[in-house]
Amino acid sequence: MRNSFYILIAVITLAACAKEKVKDPELEISTDALTYKAGDTVTFLLTGNPDNITFYSGEPGHKYEYRNRTTANNDLQIDFKTLVQFGMIRENLQLMVSNNFNGITDTTNVKAATWTDISDRAVFSTGQDNTPSGVLSLKEFTNQEHPSLIYVAFRYTDYDKPQGQNRWVVRTFTANNVSEDSVVSPLATMATAGWKVVDFKNPGYVWSITTAQLLMPSSKNTGDNEDWVISKGFDVTSVSPDAGVALKNISTTLPSYKYVYTKPGTYKITFEISSVRYNGARRLTKELTLTII
Repeated sequence: MRNSFYILIAVITLAACAKEKVKDPELEISTDALTYKAGDTVTFLLTGNPDNITFYSGEPGHKYEYRNRTTANNDLQIDFKTLVQFGMIRENLQLMVSNNFNGITDTTNVKAATWTDISDRAVFSTGQDNTPSGVLSLKEFTNQEHPSLIYVAFRYTDYDKPQGQNRWVVRTFTANNVSEDSVVSPLATMATAGWKVVDFKNPGYVWSITTAQLLMPSSKNTGDNEDWVISKGFDVTSVSPDAGVALKNISTTLPSYKYVYTKPGTYKITFEISSVRYNGARRLTKELTLTII
């Protein structure tokens, strides 16, 4: 009978505890100023003791509002340098872009894709070596809601002419992912762009690929020629969610936190705080805006 009484008391106590709501975590944040110079140490004074604190600095890649984001409206930007030699110089190197190519590098699948000629946006060599193309934005080929790979190709065409066909060299190539806040993330160089050759006409003269350049050799007294060299697909809209830094857990205390901003700007800083119990959890955010000059 005595044991039954104690069991009943325990059950009532547990039931009462289960009904008790988890309290909101508490934290007050302050700094000595709201404006700092780049390179200064910012000291955040923390009053309160929530179970957990996670810090989002507001810098690219560390913004609280993007913690669940998996796609972004980024831009693909490319640039390259070229040289053309021999024969009668003509505009016979085209820059092509596709966002529905399936990546199978044969004539059937290249023809089946939709390719846009954007040659008029680039500067090509007319005989000068290492002619820079300028930086080309391919933003129009990206789609955040329906992400797809973007392929870049150089298409060479020439015909059988007495002077001989042109020799083209693509000296350099870079592809970058550029975020809406102008953060540049390298995607590829000449050596890592994954080039593949597709020959349409005149198989004796095709693109030669090395880690240093793309070369379309010249020829004379041969038939008409058409050759493509196609990059790997570039994905610029898929991104990793922004991350915070875990500053404390339930077993630690944290009266202050120091951080250094290296670039000027306005930063919305977020401290995510939580109280975690066996019967639930409560999470809140505390925000602060700083100007770095």
